[in-house]
Amino acid sequence: MKGVFWFLVVSLVVATWIPLSHSKKLVAVARKEDVPYIKCQVCEILAKQLYQQVQNKRAEISPKKISEYQIIEIAENVCNLKKVEADWILRIDIVEKEDRLELVEHDSEGQCDSECKTIARACQDVMGYSDTDIAEYLYTSKHDIDSLFNYLCKDLSKACNTKPPPVPKDRTPGEPFVAKSAKEAEMEKLLKSMEGMPGAPGMKMYSREDLMKQNFGAENENDEDESDDEDEGFPSNLGNVLRSTEKKNDDWKQKIRKIMVDTSTTLKKHATKASYHVQQWWKGKKTTASKKSSKSEL
Repeated sequence: MKGVFWFLVVSLVVATWIPLSHSKKLVAVARKEDVPYIKCQVCEILAKQLYQQVQNKRAEISPKKISEYQIIEIAENVCNLKKVEADWILRIDIVEKEDRLELVEHDSEGQCDSECKTIARACQDVMGYSDTDIAEYLYTSKHDIDSLFNYLCKDLSKACNTKPPPVPKDRTPGEPFVAKSAKEAEMEKLLKSMEGMPGAPGMKMYSREDLMKQNFGAENENDEDESDDEDEGFPSNLGNVLRSTEKKNDDWKQKIRKIMVDTSTTLKKHATKASYHVQQWWKGKKTTASKKSSKSEL
């Protein structure tokens, strides 16, 4: 029940912050034909991101030493738009400059349309299956950004070994960069951080109307009037919940550990019981066979 409640909390806040039209927007797709024109530039920014994110992780866990697994996690997620490690992609704009495409970085995150998906696709092409190689390099070598750039963009992916071709004159320009509101960016980060939590699988953005159509329980009917009166900001009873997100995440970790322990104990009990029944069945089987053998001898 708590998982369902937390799902409703986040969904209702998303409905308050994000317009209904946003949730019904057509899904943009990557323009694969643009990847060769931006691949080297994406690789250069990617190398900087990998270096900086590893440094940030080292500072975060100090004085402990960063593990190779933590670096692998960064390398695996840095091109995945569903992960916070790939948020850098949301700040990049593809700009047409004569016969080439240029990547321009903004201070704020933008809406993820076809250009955003195209950059993510180029990032994935650069990384390929080299994420573990990159992680090992970052873990074992004393590196800087330049050496990482050479290793990733020239040795492994070869993304910067040749000059990109000129952009065709008849290429259709991409969409303009549209910045997100601070609230929308914050909410998306919250949803990404909650991905995989118990009771909240596959978090989506629902409008208020969509949520009201769902039969989540009688309690929601009593809350409907209150939420209608609050057209802006948080519903009155949700502000403190979201401000204590970090504490909630810690609570969830403790609950997960407890569930694992309880599950292990339960499984052991079932295994013991099953073993007992098998033993009893086998004894009965042997007794029956022994009786049959005795009768046949008589």
